[in-house]
Amino acid sequence: MKKRLIAYLFVGGASILASSPALMSFLERWEGGGEYTVYADKLAGGLPTVCKGITKHTSPYPVVVGDTWSTEKCEEVEKQVVFDTQKALQECVTVAVPQNIYDALTSHAHNFGWPKTCASESVKAINAGEFERGCNLLAYKPDGSPNWSNVGNRFIQGLHNRRIAERELCLSGLN
Repeated sequence: MKKRLIAYLFVGGASILASSPALMSFLERWEGGGEYTVYADKLAGGLPTVCKGITKHTSPYPVVVGDTWSTEKCEEVEKQVVFDTQKALQECVTVAVPQNIYDALTSHAHNFGWPKTCASESVKAINAGEFERGCNLLAYKPDGSPNWSNVGNRFIQGLHNRRIAERELCLSGLN
């Protein structure tokens, strides 16, 4: 029988479920599910990637194009990577936030790296108590143009679609 480890983080004094099932499902939607053979991610400049966006920058194991990972290995590493990302976010999100806002920030950090998310205008707005503005900044710049949706100077609609979904997830934490 498989044991399910449930871990909580404390963010701004509030308890947040680490690696929540909703977050893991959200990541599967955007990072792919069942991707057990390491591939060269074209949007990331050929960076070897496996499972739900696991790369050499986040994995404790080598990530080599062509290697095949087991379902169990993917689940283990995915949960650890998400937990590590959330632990890092715990240091920069200084106010209590609803689970959905934290999950949206985790998805963003999973895609861009927690240092960029922590330095973002979104986190600054959220820390200032401007949750709606912070959520909106995940997908749109103040002038209404797409935010976090380019690779180099090239707009990628798929990235913008993910940013919109993160924004919606984030805003759903305000209801």
